[in-house]
Amino acid sequence: MSSPRRAALLTLGCARNEVDSEELAGRLTDSGWELADADAGVDVILVNTCGFVEQAKKDSIDTLLAASDAANGAKVVAVGCLAERYGAELAESLPEADAVLGFDAYPELADRLGDLLGGHAPAPHVPVDRRTLLPISPVQRPAAAADVAVPGHAWVPNLARTRLTDGPVANLKLASGCDRRCTFCAIPSFRGSFVSRTPDDVVAEAAWLGMEGVRELYLVSENSTSYGKDLPGGTRALVRLLPRLTHVPGIDRVRVSYLQPAEMRPDLIEVVASTPGVAPYFDLSFQHAAPSLLRRMRRFGSRADFLDLCARIRALAPEAGIRSNFIVGFPGETDAEFAELEAFLSEARLDAIGIFGYSDEDGTEAADHDAKVPAEVIAERVSRIASLADELIDQRAEERIGTEVEVLVEVAEDEDFECTGRAAHQAPDVDGECVFERGSGLAVGDLVRAVVVGTEGADLVVSPREPIPRSTLAPARTGSAG
Repeated sequence: MSSPRRAALLTLGCARNEVDSEELAGRLTDSGWELADADAGVDVILVNTCGFVEQAKKDSIDTLLAASDAANGAKVVAVGCLAERYGAELAESLPEADAVLGFDAYPELADRLGDLLGGHAPAPHVPVDRRTLLPISPVQRPAAAADVAVPGHAWVPNLARTRLTDGPVANLKLASGCDRRCTFCAIPSFRGSFVSRTPDDVVAEAAWLGMEGVRELYLVSENSTSYGKDLPGGTRALVRLLPRLTHVPGIDRVRVSYLQPAEMRPDLIEVVASTPGVAPYFDLSFQHAAPSLLRRMRRFGSRADFLDLCARIRALAPEAGIRSNFIVGFPGETDAEFAELEAFLSEARLDAIGIFGYSDEDGTEAADHDAKVPAEVIAERVSRIASLADELIDQRAEERIGTEVEVLVEVAEDEDFECTGRAAHQAPDVDGECVFERGSGLAVGDLVRAVVVGTEGADLVVSPREPIPRSTLAPARTGSAG
């Protein structure tokens, strides 16, 4: 009997891409493939690329080149957003990639890779504007629960998934695509229009993750506040879904990412801020605070609107975490508009702040805007506001000294690493973390109450008080599953 074919998966970009990789892994293992590290003698190295901004594109290309250099006979295949966005253009400019596959290739991935190994390379993907593949009206779109691929989307409901990490936190995709038309963003053109998964499908996958030892679900999408607008019952779907997820066996914390400020209704604020088991965490996509500039971005709000939203959140949950990203140097940004952003940050007391310098993106409306801000001015503004953000984040951390937090342990202490985890106001990868005093004796997956006794910049130094038992008798294992 011949040995199973083997593949390695390298993932770049956001949490949504990480879910895509685990779904690709599920497709391959269901087709008889084995997964292995890239240096362990594999037949194919799949690079799940990111195509969001210029630096992400560069990182993806560098990873493809490095994979080719180290391939040792393995075929290197580009998938993901960069492959979907540029397709044949990427294949022509990067011959080191043996194949470039778009999202439509995912349902037959094992067959496509088999063809490649058999000497029949699949034709490079030809990109299209994915927004044209679904009706404009959400109510006319295909049912999200269908067992077939929705055109333009990287996931198929009810697909087997193989975990590629063994930690106590797992990403869970609510939806794919985006209907917003922000002038700086190309994501809708290659991720497609917004399509929600059904609540039952989300809960079923959450239950499977709970059985795999996961204690925290990180709900991801391009725009979580739009969840359900294409389902019966409309956008109240997320308000109803969150409490359901807190009752899934084994799941102790549910966190929602990427919330649009203009779509934050009172009932959604209340359910996130007040539901036991839902992290009082608000990942709000402000992007700027000057209303004139926000309109040029084709977004909504103002410094006053955003401060009011923060105040309403903290009235319900004083210790809630609030984070956001901001673009500096958008075309036409004036000194007064930049000062408006600085003033907002100084008043908002955000827990985490991401700063990005504007860059033109292919196919976006802003790329054709006049009054481009000179690169050196953008760099100066980014440096200035990033320094302010660091100072403000550190101050916010210091305000938490003496408070109690519930920390999920993600790294256990050994001779090289301190024991670390995250409190409810800290999301994976993008925010600060909690650092336990040496000798805590905690293990990965423990959930403990702790007191904040100090800070290390944005990180909190914490002292454990008591463990929090698992919500049910769900298995406590954290190994990968096939």
